Amino acid sequence: MREPGDARRQRILAAVESRGSVRVNDLAAELGVSVVTARRDVEELARAGRLRRGHGVARPVTAAEEPAAPPPGPPGPSGGPVALVVPDRHAYLHEAMHGARTALERAGVRVTLHIAPRSPGAERRIVRRALADGARALLVAPRWRTAAEEEADHGWLAATGVPTVLVERRPGRGGPAYALDSVCSDHWYGMHLAVEHLTSLGHRRIVLAARNDSPTARVLRAAFAGIVAARPEIEDSAVVLSSPDAGAGADGREEVRAPASFAALLRAHRATAAVLHGDADALMLVQQLADSGLRVPQDCSVVAYDDVVAGLGSTPLTAVAPPKAEVGRVAAELLLDRLAVPPVHGAGRPRRVELLPELKVRGSTQARMSV
Repeated sequence: MREPGDARRQRILAAVESRGSVRVNDLAAELGVSVVTARRDVEELARAGRLRRGHGVARPVTAAEEPAAPPPGPPGPSGGPVALVVPDRHAYLHEAMHGARTALERAGVRVTLHIAPRSPGAERRIVRRALADGARALLVAPRWRTAAEEEADHGWLAATGVPTVLVERRPGRGGPAYALDSVCSDHWYGMHLAVEHLTSLGHRRIVLAARNDSPTARVLRAAFAGIVAARPEIEDSAVVLSSPDAGAGADGREEVRAPASFAALLRAHRATAAVLHGDADALMLVQQLADSGLRVPQDCSVVAYDDVVAGLGSTPLTAVAPPKAEVGRVAAELLLDRLAVPPVHGAGRPRRVELLPELKVRGSTQARMSV
């Protein structure tokens, strides 16, 4: 049973009075609550005059070794805003950044949002400008349409000079950015949920129509290939682009071209199920199937991946839902930890957090019809 808030705050007061100074992170661990909850309790006690709140630290009212933290002022070397950098026209990542912004503002940290246009090097230019304007930390979700773009960004991301957390991005092993803090969804597990759901319904021929212009898309493609190869009950599978503009243009292999007719491709493979990434492409492909005489789910069961707007179709789509807002919130909490504790005595060790997606079953999947 969760401890009542009043009792929890009394325990905080007791800890502060007995020790003289306690880190908010330590309070959260001892109380078994999130850092955000512990911070909120400390702020409430500080407003009531029962303790003093420093930078990530709670102190007794009688403590005289340091003054209480001043109210937020103009940006400076240690008190500037946190810059959030996200690609334009990307609802998925905007939802994650909203989760981050909410957590940061609740902690009293000023936030500046920067939207990166679709041009090479856009994130680097924006980060350089944000740092020049006094940003003291960064939450960044680079677009990375290709693996080459990702590799080109590793050097400058690792050398920003301020605490930096990657959001829904995980650089490959060996590069200079591999040691950066990162928080992302476990997309392998998300694809596992999709394939497991379809095979449990008796589907043995499955097509993946996915984008090929983001790190998430590349992880999903690799995950699908590995998962179907490891499941002997799957008789046939195929991978295609979900739309003509869903590729980065750097890979001309046959299997990543958008099909002239998705319905024709399903018929050619005798597929009875499909996984579609992302939501907008999924809704358009379902409409194409209807126009071609294929019904969802009677003729083809569909699982969308992203769950931003999947539930809004005329047939609400079963979807894998990564924890978008929670990814942003956890990334913000990790960044707040970095800002509160100097990188000494092991506190600076990088952390890589993965959160599990969930499957939301709606009306677009059903058991395979016997033939």
